[in-house]
Order: sequence, then structure tokens, then C-alpha cells
Amino acid sequence: MNGHERVQAVLAGKKPDKTPVMLHNFMMAVKEAGYTMAQYRNDPKIIAECFIRAVEKYQYDAILVDVDTVTLAGACGVEVDFPENEPARSHTGCLASLADLAQLKPVDIKSYKYANIWCEAVSLLKAYFKDEVYIRGNCDQAPFSLATMIRGVENMMMDLCLEDEKRVFALLDYCNEATTQFIRMMKEAGADMVSNGDSPAGPSMLSPDMYEKFALPYEKKVCEYAHQLNIPYTLHICGDTDIILDKMVTSGADSLELDYKTDIRKAEEMMRGKIVFSGNIDPSGVIALGTPKLVREKTIELLDVFKDNHRLILNSGCAIPSITPPENIFAMISAVRER
Repeated sequence: MNGHERVQAVLAGKKPDKTPVMLHNFMMAVKEAGYTMAQYRNDPKIIAECFIRAVEKYQYDAILVDVDTVTLAGACGVEVDFPENEPARSHTGCLASLADLAQLKPVDIKSYKYANIWCEAVSLLKAYFKDEVYIRGNCDQAPFSLATMIRGVENMMMDLCLEDEKRVFALLDYCNEATTQFIRMMKEAGADMVSNGDSPAGPSMLSPDMYEKFALPYEKKVCEYAHQLNIPYTLHICGDTDIILDKMVTSGADSLELDYKTDIRKAEEMMRGKIVFSGNIDPSGVIALGTPKLVREKTIELLDVFKDNHRLILNSGCAIPSITPPENIFAMISAVRER
């Protein structure tokens, strides 16, 4: 099997010849290719080149095309900072009050430069690898996360507590339109799978009840939209998601990408026969800062949990730091290939 076939088999609940490896390694790929993040984010050919070099070096199965976590926010009017050597970021929202919702610019993600660059890079990668390597186009933020960026974290948390639910849901509807537009763009670009992050919706910020009320319904809408376009969908939430796993399983996602803080055995049991598990090796403490021996041990430990469950895509729990030693990636992949 090639990488594309391995991922497709896992999504279908079938046994692949080897567990597929998908790396969340864009920062590492940029550094190894000798580019700055500024050069990377501004040129789809450079984005594609970075991933092509990484795949040819490490021989992994699936590319997670990522750029930053603020592209949709920038497209919606949030002020974005573009560091030379780090992913773009935002610091404050652009909506002072929910009462000012009508002042937000109309949603038109296609008009935003960086969304188009991202999608063009996916098209270039798909044209290069065809059906040899699986291409996952990350579509930035899910609606709740995007709403948090538009309002600012503190303001959004206050909004949820002040019971102005009609306006909160109006903002979430606006954000859902932005998210689904980006998903359509990514589908048209040729991605094999799409995904969103919704980390502000996790237990570190929201109670399970608030997650179920404000975030989960929009995760479900986004999943449903992706499936209407006939494309698989991955949902990512950082941190310890143990207390909302039962709810995340109902999102409709084909795959849940979970952080290393989540109880892997609980997740395997809860997701068995339903959803693919993507993850969840610690990207910093193990992959970036650990020894090859530790990386190998943690990889085998994860594979052992899933020894009787084919629904696993091996990945880090979140983005792999740029400082990661190449030998650690080789150790992870060799451990998988030897099984």
C-alpha cells in the first residue's frame, strides 16, 4: 500500500499493511527547507516545496497542510501580526460588542490573500503526489474558535455568561459561514480531507455543558457540510478532552485529532468502531525534546493500545516544533514500519 491507500483503508475501518503516519510538521518542514515563515506563508510554491522535501526525506504517508491559526480571523477583519520566523498570530478581536455584529465585513474568504495561497499550495501538492500521498487541508478554525478570535477570549467568555444567547448564536452563524467557505475552497483545491481546530472549546476554557450548547452544534454543522461535499473531516481540540470525549464522538467527524493529555486508552475504547483516532504523541516533551529512544518507546506504546483497532493515524498531538531533531522523526516512523 502507498500512503494514500493506507489512510483510506483506516477511514473505511479496514486493516492497512502499516499504520499510516501523518505529520503536523509544517514549522519543522519550513526550517529544514531553509525558508522563513514569512517566505512560506506568502508563496504556495514554497509551501509545496517544504512538504515535498519533508515527505521525500522521512517517507511518511499523509501531509497536513497548515500555515497558521489566524487565516480565517484575518479574513473576517481581525488584526493579524506576521512575524518573520513564526506563524502569524492575533492578539485582540475586532468586535467590541455583540451589538456591533452588523458592522463585521461580509464573509468572503476567497477575497483573502492568505486563504488563496493556502489552497493553491494544496493544489500543487495534489498535482505532485496524485494518489500516492494523502493530503489533509487544514481549514483553520471551527466556528466557536473563530468567534473567540473575533471577540477576544475574555469578551467571548463574558458573552457566554451574560446570557445574550441570540447574539452569541448570530456570531457563531457568521463564523460558520466563514469556516464552510474555506472548506469548500479546500475541497475545490483537491484536498483528500479537511479539518478544523476548536481548542478554545475544550475543557480548559469551557464546561462540558457550555461545549455542548455553543461549540458542538457548530462542529456538527461543519462536519455535515464537509460530508455534503463528499470529503472526510477531522476535528482537533488541544488539551485534556477526557470529559467531553463522549460528546466529541457525536460530532460526525471521521477522525478526532487529540492531544497527548487525553487518556489514550479511554479514547480508544470510546471511539472503537466509530471514529479514527489521530495522534497523539507529545510534540514538545517527546518528539522535540526527547531522545530517539523515548520517541520510539512512546510510539510503540501507542501502537500497542491500538493493536486490535485499525482506526489509527499516527501523528503528534499538535504542531511539531521547528527545533525537532530529524532523528526523532526517523525513530517514530521506523517504529511504525517495523510493526
